[in-house]
Amino acid sequence: MKLDIATHHAWPYPRWIAHRGAGNLAPENTLAAFHLGAAYGYSMFECDAKLSADGVVFLMHDATLERTTNGHGTGGDLTWHALSQLDAGSWHSRAFAGEPLPTLEALARFCRANGHLLNIEIKPTPGTEAETGDAVACLAARLWMGAAVPPLLTSFQPEALAAAKRTAPELPRGLLVDTLWDGWFEKAMNLGCVTVVANYSLWDAVTVAQVQGAGMRCLSYTVNEDWVAKHLLALGTDGIITDRVDLFEPDLN
Repeated sequence: MKLDIATHHAWPYPRWIAHRGAGNLAPENTLAAFHLGAAYGYSMFECDAKLSADGVVFLMHDATLERTTNGHGTGGDLTWHALSQLDAGSWHSRAFAGEPLPTLEALARFCRANGHLLNIEIKPTPGTEAETGDAVACLAARLWMGAAVPPLLTSFQPEALAAAKRTAPELPRGLLVDTLWDGWFEKAMNLGCVTVVANYSLWDAVTVAQVQGAGMRCLSYTVNEDWVAKHLLALGTDGIITDRVDLFEPDLN
């Protein structure tokens, strides 16, 4: 039976999602971070996926390499071989020195072997929105083939989500918004999204009712304070992405 995650009772994802693996406790988007997030009891993670110059889907948030690796320039301009040689851990702390950038495939193996769920943010190098959306969706469909719960594909870039929809329409999609720009709701509906993932400050009773009334779920990023989480839970939102895996216990829904 096909999983219809647009229906309320069938929503398969937990309320708490660990941002980039383990928030700020480990170098973001590295396997070490996902291992640490799991050690804190989280069963779902958010990651950022983009394309290497030779078409390998790898994990990194920024378009440029300087903040989170010892590399320089635009990550998408390098081959996967060159990217795989970079140190993506030393910037965080000495304990993680030498930690490499992972591929999405490596993270998929970890998640599927351990029963973890994943929110893949499609994070294209500017100018590669459709190409990246297509590649991430194609790979995710293959890596999670037969999985009871598919990965959730999200993006700030409607063009990337549209490409993902064309390539793997069966994979659930979510529109990320940092502001309620003109047409955001209609765009989410037209893209067949199952969720809107918003900056937590954007949610109020009216907006939650609008999104949930259309059969979509309300997710929030990046929630790192207890009072914010309580406010969002009181509003009836459906999911919280957090850096504070050390503060929020994921089983306390």
